[in-house]
Amino acid sequence: MSSNHYYEERMNLQPGARELSPAAYNATIGGVLLYGFVVDAIIVKLFSGYATNMLYSMTMNYGVTLIAIMIGYAVCCVIGSLMVHRSSNPVVSFIGFNFFALPIGFVLAFATIPYYSSGVIVRAFVLTAVITGVMLLVSTLIPDTFLSMGKALFISLLVCIVVDLIALILGQDLVIVDYAVTFIFTLFVGYDWARANACAKTFDNAVDCAAELYLDIINLFLRILSILGRDN
Repeated sequence: MSSNHYYEERMNLQPGARELSPAAYNATIGGVLLYGFVVDAIIVKLFSGYATNMLYSMTMNYGVTLIAIMIGYAVCCVIGSLMVHRSSNPVVSFIGFNFFALPIGFVLAFATIPYYSSGVIVRAFVLTAVITGVMLLVSTLIPDTFLSMGKALFISLLVCIVVDLIALILGQDLVIVDYAVTFIFTLFVGYDWARANACAKTFDNAVDCAAELYLDIINLFLRILSILGRDN
């Protein structure tokens, strides 16, 4: 199923689906997002200390663990994406959402948080929250502007990913890519929020849209963290 066809289907109320009020729909999206962030925070709290100790005292074990986590994360993302996008059942979609949220918690705990000070992490969190709030507001006011950005955003992100991979292979650290991806995911927050509000207001669509916004916000946070970390 193509992305456009998938969203065309989501814009219409499917047979048997119950439509929510705008307030209940937005609250469901917010609740799923909050759940994902709280789960990540708990995982980070429980495992980041262990990850930091492993990084400095068991370097080889840390490397093996990190590779296993990243492979597991990639596999879980594929499974989660299929469950979220192929199912019209909100329970199945929510289980698919967990295939994103839980592995990302371990990625944060092992591959990200140990490399940054608490001050940098807090600043990145605050900046991400402020940017997200602003983009949700702006997207609510001018949704058509964001809905027209879809193709350009996907192409821009693809180019940045290719450049990032080439730089990684060559051993280069291109700060400009972090800034570019930060800007792209900032716009993606507005774009996916506009699409969320263009969909039929059902439980399943709320969970699906929350999954997309969750990935936008997490990626935005990681890039901001990378930028701030360079200054410390």
